[in-house]
Amino acid sequence: MIFDETMRDALAEAKVIAVIGAKDKAGQPVNMVGTYLIDQGYTVIPVHPIRQNVWGLTTYKTIADIPVPVDIVNVFRASQYCADHADEVLELKHTPKMFWMQSGIRSQEAGEKLAANGIAVVEDKCIMVEHSRLGLETK
Repeated sequence: MIFDETMRDALAEAKVIAVIGAKDKAGQPVNMVGTYLIDQGYTVIPVHPIRQNVWGLTTYKTIADIPVPVDIVNVFRASQYCADHADEVLELKHTPKMFWMQSGIRSQEAGEKLAANGIAVVEDKCIMVEHSRLGLETK
């Protein structure tokens, strides 16, 4: 279980958030969340195997392709893919502080792997909603 204080601290300290499954398609939750995070001042790094220039930003095919350390990995992929993304995260030279699975996304396997390696895990919560609820909204 993750507590509000842990989420608040991670979001307040984070500078770089990678969004796996990023799409800039109007009306989709990932688009609303991605643009919100950008508006809140985060450096957002879109990750998508096919799409390019999501939100006008350099978009990487995998998390491993990102050339800078990431503070939070935000996942917009179906639950069955989360364990594989957890494995990718664990292979990074600089592991993130938090792995955040959006609303409706849960993976016990991913959570266990990451928590065993000191990475905080959030399941089934919207990062945008929690950011605002925790009083971190700046705009």
